[in-house]
Amino acid sequence: MRLILLGPPGAGKGTQASLLVENYGIKQLSTGEMLRAAVAAETEVGLQVKSVLENGELVSDELIVSLIADRIEQPDCANGFILDGFPRTIAQADSLEALLFSKNMKLDAVIQLDVDEGKLLDRIEKRARESSEVRSDDNAEALKKRLAVYNEQTAPLIHYYSEKGALKAVDGMASVEKVASSIDAVLKAGSLA
Repeated sequence: MRLILLGPPGAGKGTQASLLVENYGIKQLSTGEMLRAAVAAETEVGLQVKSVLENGELVSDELIVSLIADRIEQPDCANGFILDGFPRTIAQADSLEALLFSKNMKLDAVIQLDVDEGKLLDRIEKRARESSEVRSDDNAEALKKRLAVYNEQTAPLIHYYSEKGALKAVDGMASVEKVASSIDAVLKAGSLA
């Protein structure tokens, strides 16, 4: 099972990804974690990433796709994976599609956590109050900036994947359990379970 979770910051993608990992035995692949691991392991891609980061530059889509290409071949991805933090743009989605095609793979679903952006601030503030690990971006100003970037760069993926017939939307404003149940129903309806 190969999945992407889409939704703005605070929509609950991380929470749902953790539940999917637990329930389906698939691997959550965070591009940030993969970058750090590749640098630490001093792989060929990791050394390229290290050089880019040391020069204060952004890691190119090409390097990230190379990293993903290597990572999805690892044994712990044999049952599938959830991509976390990728793709964020149409260009990245195109690169991912080409990568998967080259490996004779395809995405099984792109699940959109449909949320009311006006209520996200309350959710973020609640998460900041209740979490033992307070994120530096769990505040109103940071959320507004993150939402603007999401709406400009990532939200177009909703249409992109909808046009391909891969997008399945669930109510991301429901309780964690109801969202998980809705995702599970989508996956079972697609004969993925």
